[in-house]
Amino acid sequence: MLSVHAARNRANDRGAPRIGLAVAGGGPIGGMYELGALRALEEAMEGLDLSRLDCYVGVSSGAFLAAGLANRMSTAEMCRIFITGDSDDVQFRPETFLRPAVYEYLRRAASLPRLTFEWWRGLLLEPKESRWSELLTRFGGLVPTGLFDNTEVERFLRDVFTRRGRSNDFRQLQGRLAVVAVDLDNGETVTFGGEGWDDVPISRAVQASAALPGLYPPVEVRGRQFVDGALRRTMHASVLLDRGIDLLIGVNPLVPFDSGHAPADARAPGTRRRGLAQGGLPAVLSQTFRTLLQSRMQVGLSRYAQQYPDVDQLVFEPNAADGELFFSNAFSFSARRRICQLAYRNTLDDLGRRRETLRPLLAAHGIGLRDAILDDPERTILSGLERTPPRSTETTARLRRALDDTEHLLKPAHRRRRSRR
Repeated sequence: MLSVHAARNRANDRGAPRIGLAVAGGGPIGGMYELGALRALEEAMEGLDLSRLDCYVGVSSGAFLAAGLANRMSTAEMCRIFITGDSDDVQFRPETFLRPAVYEYLRRAASLPRLTFEWWRGLLLEPKESRWSELLTRFGGLVPTGLFDNTEVERFLRDVFTRRGRSNDFRQLQGRLAVVAVDLDNGETVTFGGEGWDDVPISRAVQASAALPGLYPPVEVRGRQFVDGALRRTMHASVLLDRGIDLLIGVNPLVPFDSGHAPADARAPGTRRRGLAQGGLPAVLSQTFRTLLQSRMQVGLSRYAQQYPDVDQLVFEPNAADGELFFSNAFSFSARRRICQLAYRNTLDDLGRRRETLRPLLAAHGIGLRDAILDDPERTILSGLERTPPRSTETTARLRRALDDTEHLLKPAHRRRRSRR
């Protein structure tokens, strides 16, 4: 599902267009959907290099992808890491993201004797003041703040961003990167990579932005506790719009499921007759969460269209009837290839259906559409990947990166010479 807000006051003499990418959250499954969509965009749009945009903003799982792209990791490279597993650079292990927070469990359990003593003392000394209804409140501190340990997540990212010419420092990136998290104690958003927060390591910022309450514990930065950035906004696209971009590309993987228009084989057992409530509390909470997030995002996009009339906006989302995306375990990595392929095909189909509307809009930013890719119904997310990726060492990877930079710098001069002829 593609939302298009064309600029009403697009300038004609603005120079080289500035393009920004906003990637929302959605857990591991949402991140895999976004990867499939981004891969489709890069293949189908001629002149678009997602690893060389002017600025990026990432929230929650989207922060992983935004940070990778800002570090010049291509969508093809990330597909090899997360989908095919044949990368010679990064070895992805799903268990890294799903390790029980043992230390958190033990730390909470250690306070049990004290809380028990205080409870019984109050019950004996002031029986009229102590009620059994206070039991949950008093012992609520025993419940861990997160099921999984995210320290290994930060270590994984730190390793990736400190090798092969990449950087774990916001200030050393060519494109501006913003990673958004929420301060748990006051509900305020903090933009890592922005003024006053650009010295925080990127790996730490992504860890904080992806700390979904209940699943991962809050992340401490400068004595403050941070959690998932999606608690305040879905994409935080205003971070990019305030930087004077000309084209906004957004990807949001969380939309409410429309069971009424879904094919029978895309529904959970029993949902044909009794609806989503048949799926129990997880289905109800998922639908509620998705509805709130998308509604909030739609309001924001409508406001942005009024507030930033000179900016073209493209936002890609799943189809409401994509049951596989809705009913897949949001924190399972086993379905990542299917979800990537679903997103890849959805995005190509959206571009194909809206190509006549999109052509002039994209042309204003030096981007074209590759009809051969859009018109190939058999194309998969693996079609454009090299069968055997080039093997490289730390030295050859840095050399290849330097050569790529040189080629990129020479392209404008080559285009000018061709235009004179």
